[in-house]
Amino acid sequence: MKYLFAGLTGAMTICLAGPAMAQEEAGTHPGEAVYQQNCAMCHDHPEQTRAPGKDALAAFSVDRIHESMVSGLMKIQASALSPEQKLAVAEYLGAEVVAEADWTEAMACPADRAGVELDMAPTVAGFGFDLENSRHLDYDATGLVAEDFANLELAWAIGFPNAVSMRSQAAVVGDTMFLPVGESGGRMFAFDISEETPCIQWVYETEDLRSSAAYSELSDGTKALFVGDRTGFVHAVNALTGELIWKKFGGLSEGSAITGTPVVANDRVYVPVSQFEITYGAQDAYECCKLHGGVVAMNGLTGERLWEMHTMPAAEPVRDRGDGQMLWGPSGAPIWNSPSIDLERGQLYVGTGEATSPPAHRNTDALIAVDLEDGHERWSFQATENDIFLSACRPGTKLLNCVPSDETVYRDVDFGASTIIATTESGRDLVLGGQKSGTVWAMDADTGDVVWRRDIGTGTRLGGIHWGLAADNTHVYAPISLPGSSLPEQDVPDYIKPGLYAVNLETGEIDWSFYAEPECAEESKKFTPRCQFMFGLSGAPTIIGDYVVTGGLDGTLYVIDKASGELVWRYHTARAFETLNGVEAKGAAIDNASIVAKNGMLFVNSGYGLFGAGAGNVMLAFRPKTD
Repeated sequence: MKYLFAGLTGAMTICLAGPAMAQEEAGTHPGEAVYQQNCAMCHDHPEQTRAPGKDALAAFSVDRIHESMVSGLMKIQASALSPEQKLAVAEYLGAEVVAEADWTEAMACPADRAGVELDMAPTVAGFGFDLENSRHLDYDATGLVAEDFANLELAWAIGFPNAVSMRSQAAVVGDTMFLPVGESGGRMFAFDISEETPCIQWVYETEDLRSSAAYSELSDGTKALFVGDRTGFVHAVNALTGELIWKKFGGLSEGSAITGTPVVANDRVYVPVSQFEITYGAQDAYECCKLHGGVVAMNGLTGERLWEMHTMPAAEPVRDRGDGQMLWGPSGAPIWNSPSIDLERGQLYVGTGEATSPPAHRNTDALIAVDLEDGHERWSFQATENDIFLSACRPGTKLLNCVPSDETVYRDVDFGASTIIATTESGRDLVLGGQKSGTVWAMDADTGDVVWRRDIGTGTRLGGIHWGLAADNTHVYAPISLPGSSLPEQDVPDYIKPGLYAVNLETGEIDWSFYAEPECAEESKKFTPRCQFMFGLSGAPTIIGDYVVTGGLDGTLYVIDKASGELVWRYHTARAFETLNGVEAKGAAIDNASIVAKNGMLFVNSGYGLFGAGAGNVMLAFRPKTD
């Protein structure tokens, strides 16, 4: 559905520990005891379990939490709860949603700005901005100049109702920004940003939108946006009107999801496929594990499926897990990231995630080259072997789907970051990958051989290099959220701290380091409650001219000189904002990807209510000061 100005979405993960046994105690909310018995193990320790913290859940609506347990992502985990207990726990955790005024109609563009003009090349075509995933913009494309970056001020803020994670990055073409905010009613917005005050040109409304937006002009002249959703569907939307062109399943099986942004080249849409068994499999009631990741190629004009690349063969029974039910495998290797496209060699590159059951396939925690024509594997490099991991499994855990310590390294060091194709000054083409182990890998694009590796710490399950890298012709810029150590036998050197590292493309040496310092005053803890240790850089950075712009998990936005690593400007977003649209809004953690620029303004999303980070719901625009 779309409407011109002319439910419940997102990847919320609620973790329930086991059968409901608690009874209501006198004087307490009827859902509190159920929560403590069944949910607190995960949600009181979000930095370890990946689940949203209890503080983040307080920003979700009661209906959204309840729906998740009844028919959504948490249906399996909540299967042991009675209907009354599900409702009670939702009412205990969630917020009563106050109906917002119809802010979208109030922000509708006047007639002279309502039409979308797309006669120019896109500034941001997808997650990595270009097919190489460089995340690099020049001054001309953004309308900013070097002197602006030390002299920025907040221009405006827009809040999005019911959102707690501003996870999606906009595509930008001409004067229009196309921003998906899946949690806010499953909507994608077309904002006109040609003037000081933005307005809305159209809204596309659906369900479950999850990925960032990709833009392409197809061979028949159609100008289209492509967005993936939590259930594995790809939505092709007319960029001029907001009308749905087609919606087709882009997953590999029931249980597939699309987290990474689709990429479009030569009328083909290349779709990275992820899945959520890392969470489902932690429940004894779930027969684990049968799903895996891959890439699906679709016809951009029609949505026709052209080929499928599977990271591994279909799972088969491996052994009795101890209760008469079978453990299945291999499984895992979801693709959380957006592919880079190498038209010269006719291949794409992706990184994969961990295994979720034995045996750990060679394509888990791997970098893979895939043939663009038919989807066959050209080469694969496994960075970490035997990384079998489920979200609630630790050494000694007695859950039925957890494997013993002698079968796994228990690291969860997948490639969440998108690959980058970069050419060194000497002319060598590299494929760059960033791993949660804290390692930057440089691979030969033709053979998949390792050219160099740079270990920046040892990483952690939520640390190392998380959502992305950026690169120019001299360096790859690697953000580190938590440097480690997840390996007791390996020490992290003192010079490795949360921050940004400039790694030389030719040698793999670290040429400079920028260390993030926590912004963690008492007022800040209202928005980022774990800021004392969650302040590193987890989201994908953006290069603009001579600067790297990046954000921290404590909500701090940084502008860093890319030649020296010196701090040029910073701004703390973890606070409440007065918004243009009158929606109550707050900033918090900056994560995943969101930093883009156009028309002399810098745009940043703030808020990421997963993994123990701070929940928020605001898009911010910064401009050069005029005084």
